[in-house]
Amino acid sequence: MICAGIDAGSRAIKVVLFDHDTSRILATGIADQGIEQQRLAEQLYDSALKDAGLTRADVAAVVATGYGRNTVRFATTTMSEITCHARGVTFFKPDARTIIEIGGQDSKVIHIADGGFVRDFAMNDRCAAGTGRFLEMLASRLGIELRKLGELASQSRQPATINSTCIVFAETEIIGLLAQGAPVADIVAGVQKAIATRLVSLVGRCVTGPVYFTGGVALLPSMAGALGEVLRTQIHVVPMPQYTGALGAALLGAQCAP
Repeated sequence: MICAGIDAGSRAIKVVLFDHDTSRILATGIADQGIEQQRLAEQLYDSALKDAGLTRADVAAVVATGYGRNTVRFATTTMSEITCHARGVTFFKPDARTIIEIGGQDSKVIHIADGGFVRDFAMNDRCAAGTGRFLEMLASRLGIELRKLGELASQSRQPATINSTCIVFAETEIIGLLAQGAPVADIVAGVQKAIATRLVSLVGRCVTGPVYFTGGVALLPSMAGALGEVLRTQIHVVPMPQYTGALGAALLGAQCAP
């Protein structure tokens, strides 16, 4: 049985095709989010099907998740991103007890009970200072590619202090630091630490391990280090961190297949 998961996130749409008979990922796809979400989702889905040598008739169920899940009108059903991220991470890492997910517009801390079930969670979807949006603002202000922030942060000797918990005021702080001649690497490292500190306000410093990091921001290796320093524990990055929501949706598709 083949199922598809579509994660219509705030910054990108992701799709995963999963074969439940062989427990194998058949194809993946990702595209930047846009105005016509339904059309983008369909194009991405059809492209993944083509890559896997499949047609829509071969798919038993399509599960949509993420902020834009209700715009994916061809989906069989929808599920919350909390449930889908938990299922996607525990597919790769069954020992997970805490999941940290930082996306473009929100961040989540999910606590996992025995058996891979969600015990509880905390979510920040109101303040951009604890999300990937903060890093996007920084990259834009510095005039560099987002993916290069991790390399810069690793060169920092003394992370700058970012006091503001609001991204608007934090940007003003960053402008001031640049004007003072603060090393760019220290500013980047300071922003990453600020994001990690903001996340601590969701859950406190005491988390149960193993702790796994997922979401697009997890692609920056130095971000896991910043989280680990603030939380005082080791942070592991899951495989395919951008796709765990879509993967979880595809895995849960078996429950709603006709």
